[in-house]
Amino acid sequence: MKQLTGTIINLKMEKTAKVQVLRRWSHPIYHKTLTKKKNYLTHCLLKDLKAGDKVIIQECRPISKKKRWQVIKKL
Repeated sequence: MKQLTGTIINLKMEKTAKVQVLRRWSHPIYHKTLTKKKNYLTHCLLKDLKAGDKVIIQECRPISKKKRWQVIKKL
């Protein structure tokens, strides 16, 4: 299963956290480092989290219409 590292940006929903994942890569022609951000809605049952925490998320079965990831642990 895929695992990504990201930062929690929203915890206002029940059992759901919005996690922002940054992806950096080098452009093949211009040789410039680019950053792309993507937000994931994740299933979160951990109670000691707050906005700004770094977490590891893992792909899982569909839990709702938009939730296909779950928080594994806090870094």
